[in-house]
Amino acid sequence: MDLDPILLARIQFAANISFHILFPTITIALGWVLLFFKLRFNATGDVAWMDAYKFWVKVFALSFALGVVSGVVMSFQFGTNWPGFMERVGNVAGPLLAYEVITAFFLEASFLAIMLFGYGRVSNRIHTLATVLVAGGTTLSAFWILVLNSWMHTPAGHEIRDGVVYAADWWAIVFNPSMPYRLAHMLLASGLTVAFLVAGLSAWRWLRGDRAPGVLKALRTGVVMGAVLIPAQILAGDLHGLNTLQHQPQKVAAMEGIWETERGAALRLFAIPDEANRTNRFEVNIPYLASLILTHRMDGEIRGLNEFVGEHPPVAPVFYAFRVMVGIGMLMLLVSWWGAWVLWRRGVTPWLARALVGMTFSGWVATLAGWYVTEIGRQPWLVTGILRTGEAAGPVAATTIMGSLLMYLLIYVALLAAYIGTLMHLARRPTAPEPEELGRRDPLRPIVPAE
Repeated sequence: MDLDPILLARIQFAANISFHILFPTITIALGWVLLFFKLRFNATGDVAWMDAYKFWVKVFALSFALGVVSGVVMSFQFGTNWPGFMERVGNVAGPLLAYEVITAFFLEASFLAIMLFGYGRVSNRIHTLATVLVAGGTTLSAFWILVLNSWMHTPAGHEIRDGVVYAADWWAIVFNPSMPYRLAHMLLASGLTVAFLVAGLSAWRWLRGDRAPGVLKALRTGVVMGAVLIPAQILAGDLHGLNTLQHQPQKVAAMEGIWETERGAALRLFAIPDEANRTNRFEVNIPYLASLILTHRMDGEIRGLNEFVGEHPPVAPVFYAFRVMVGIGMLMLLVSWWGAWVLWRRGVTPWLARALVGMTFSGWVATLAGWYVTEIGRQPWLVTGILRTGEAAGPVAATTIMGSLLMYLLIYVALLAAYIGTLMHLARRPTAPEPEELGRRDPLRPIVPAE
């Protein structure tokens, strides 16, 4: 059987980025959750908030480490499997990646040690400041990476000379047409991933008998955070969809499984896209709903895939991944709102705790599904309208790529199992206050944090 080296290189890069994105998705929002815990401790003196901080800062450090390692591996592939990317668009991509390292990565790496080991060794103000800087650094890192990714989808502010892209307007490059929508969508996705991770892991600790106040505070924080962010994500997703319809209509057509241009297009709840015959099988739809959602008009026009023959992405993976993302989002809405109501009326219950445990890694599933919609939906372009995917591939033999792909997959499965196992190990350890805190605890008076 002949192996397609370009397809294998795409699968390898997809495997690397799928593993890598799991960890920044946690650290981006978890930094701000840690800051919230720290500010609540500063304001109230309640050491339960600091107990929550000390547990989750370990999760942050572990996630940060794996994100760094997998990010380095991913960057090597630009030079091995995809040399044409930097050759053609490196004048834009290179500076943006450098800005991320200079302005964000060093900030996170420099102050993470103070967050992790500095409590009680540096002043409370310095420890809080370190948390602020790390949280800001994670968001700044996401900003620069999403600037580059958005530019690849909706390039602007450039000029092409002899087939090579040069920057003409950095303001237009950074604030390209899709950047604000992608940034908001990703930041909210990170927030939801962390909300359900915090709530789910805290619920698992509660079910194992760790009913410490810090565990309960983290659980409530996660549930409320999820209940607040999921409506915001639905709104951001709607705005992002309108932007995508304008700039990448072929992606929207694949997401919705629409082959012929339609007015008053139906929403396909389920179908099996048949790309060979350019139709759907076993289609279940709701009339007019796709046009209403995508154009905000019952008779809005949606261009079909048949207008983009040879220029649209593979339909089935985009179609199915979009439904996984939306389905998980609806489940998040249901569980978080029900959970907030139960917490308000009755407090934590076994049924609620089990439901939250089941949703612990739901953010990962939704994020990966959304990422596949975004990245597969850009095909056959690596940079829309400028560089096709096949044009950037390097002369690497298929057998070489297959060998390294299998190695990566084995390592990533082992690392992911080790990561989840470490989280479970941390969660199995009961909350134990620091010795100096035991002497300070007074049930009648809050603790005043030391300056």
